[in-house]
Amino acid sequence: MGKKADHRVPAIVLGRGPTALGILRCLTMAGIPAYVACPASDHVTHSRWYRPTPGRNAWDGSLGPHAYGLLRHMPLQKAVLIAGADDAALWLTDLPNTDLASRYVLSTSSRETQEILQDKSRFSTFLENARIPHPRTFRIECDADIETIPFDELDRVFIKPVNSQKFSDVTGVKGIWVTRKDELHAAWRRLHDQGFRLMAQEYVPGTASDHYFVDGFRDGSGEMTGLFARQRIRISPPDFGNSSYCRSIPLEQLQAPVDDVTQLLAALNYRGIFSAEFKRDKRDGVYRILEVNTRAWTYVEFAARCGVNVCEMAYQDALGLPVHRAMRDYKIGAGCVDFYRDFTTVRAQSAQARGPLPAILLQWAGAHFHSFRLDDPKPGLHFARQVLARRRNGRAPA
Repeated sequence: MGKKADHRVPAIVLGRGPTALGILRCLTMAGIPAYVACPASDHVTHSRWYRPTPGRNAWDGSLGPHAYGLLRHMPLQKAVLIAGADDAALWLTDLPNTDLASRYVLSTSSRETQEILQDKSRFSTFLENARIPHPRTFRIECDADIETIPFDELDRVFIKPVNSQKFSDVTGVKGIWVTRKDELHAAWRRLHDQGFRLMAQEYVPGTASDHYFVDGFRDGSGEMTGLFARQRIRISPPDFGNSSYCRSIPLEQLQAPVDDVTQLLAALNYRGIFSAEFKRDKRDGVYRILEVNTRAWTYVEFAARCGVNVCEMAYQDALGLPVHRAMRDYKIGAGCVDFYRDFTTVRAQSAQARGPLPAILLQWAGAHFHSFRLDDPKPGLHFARQVLARRRNGRAPA
C-alpha cells in the first residue's frame, strides 16, 4: 500500500476511532510515517500501521499543559500534527505560539477562524453577514429569547448546542426536537442547567439523500488544492445521525455549494482540511450550509481512495512543501458504507422507503467499507467482535 519512507519527517495523528484510523491510512497511502496519539484501547490501535507516539510515555491524545511536556520529551527532531477532532483542532491553533513551534508544525487557521466555524452561534451570524444560505437560527441566552422565536413561520424546530462535540459526548445525540414553545422552555432550562450553550434552529425539510458534502483542503496561499463531493444516501440514526452510506458525485453537481464554501473559507482566511455539509431545501431547491468541520472527517479515507488525499496535502503544507493538487475527475459513483449502522438503518426502513433490496445489496458489494479492508482487517474484525459481545450482553454497540 505505502512506500518505505522512514527517512521522512513523521506525522502524529491526534484523534481516535474511525477518523484516526482513516487519517493513519491516508498517510500510509502517501508513504508518510505516522504515529497516533490515542488511548491504548482505541479502535485505531488494531491497525497494522498503528504506532504509539515515541518516548517513555506514549501520548493518549488528551489535551492540556501535560501534552506540551510529552511533545517536548519525544525523541523527534520534527513532526507534523494532524487533528481528527474539533477540540484537538482548536487546541493546536495555539501551538505555533509556543517554544515547540520549530519542532511541531501543522496546517491550521487562526484560533479566531476556528472558533467562528466551531461555535454554531458565531457561525450562523457570519453566514448571515456573508449572505450564504443557511437554516434560520436563534441563539438562546435566557427564557425571553425563546419568546421571540417565530414558531408559526418555521417548518420544524430543534434545539442544538453551540458546541456539538461536547453535547453529543454527554447526551449521545446532536439535537432534540421541540414542537411547542413550552417544550423549548423546558428543554432549554434542563440543558442550560447542565452547562450547555444552546440555540434553536429550523429543520431544513428533505430526506437523507438531500444532504451533500464538499470536502477538501485549502493551503497556506489560499489555493483549493483538493475538492471532493459526496452525497449521503442513508443516515443512522434518523434526522440527527451520520452517513451510513454515501457515494462520490461530480463537483459540477454541487456548483452552488462549492462556490459558497470557497467564498466562506476565503473570507475567513481559512487554511487546512475541511468538510462542509449542505442540505438541499425541498421547498425552494436552495443548498443551505449546515456546518463546516475544521479537521479530518470520518470519511477522509474514502476521499483519498477516490483520489483526493487531503491528509497528504496537510502534511505538505505544514512543511512548506509544494502541495499536491488533486484532479477534479476523481472516481465518481464510488460508495462507502458503515456496514453495521447501514444494515440497521435498512432493516428498520419500509420497502418503500429503502427501495429494492437487490439494489442495496449491490451497493454494499461494490462499496468501500468504513473500517474493514482486506490489507488491514483487524480494526473491522475488532468492531465486529464488539458488536457480538454487546449483543450477547443485551447492549447496543457504541
